[in-house]
Amino acid sequence: MSIINTKVKPFKNIAFKKNEFIEVTEQNLEGKWNVFIFYPADFTFVCPTELGDIADHYIEFQTLGVDVYSVSTDTHFSHKAWNSLSDTISKINYAMIGDPTGILTRNFDMMQEDTGTANRGTFIIDPKNIIQYIEINPNGIGRNAIELLNKIEAIQYIYNNPGKVCPAKWKKGDDSITVSIDLVGKI
Repeated sequence: MSIINTKVKPFKNIAFKKNEFIEVTEQNLEGKWNVFIFYPADFTFVCPTELGDIADHYIEFQTLGVDVYSVSTDTHFSHKAWNSLSDTISKINYAMIGDPTGILTRNFDMMQEDTGTANRGTFIIDPKNIIQYIEINPNGIGRNAIELLNKIEAIQYIYNNPGKVCPAKWKKGDDSITVSIDLVGKI
């Protein structure tokens, strides 16, 4: 069963953010847009490229009113060590959640039980803590921050404009479609 359009389950984890350890719960998400970026492990190969790409575009996420959280089954201590050793990871200003128990990872159905690591998944969560978007990538393919930003803009647009939908290749400022029975079979 898909968890899209369901409420984020309760959780409490410790994250590393801006050289501090902070507690993060589902209550921190309420009232704003959030993106959860699950990834397999610290000190790996694809993960730093995509987390670094998101860090390079973090201001754009913030401009859209979006908080970003990366999540792996590593500890917050591992996130701190990785941040201290990697030029790419040291650019990150968003929270890096540690999930060594796997509870949060399982809440999002992202656990690879055979390895104890997270799948490579992206979740966009609305201000009511409802999961609006899910994307799962194979472990060998990293995500693209620009593509994610475009998806956030589309989701925010339809969230704020009931009865409207975004056609393929939609970008902010493009025409949307008003849902109507009169359009059935005419597009």
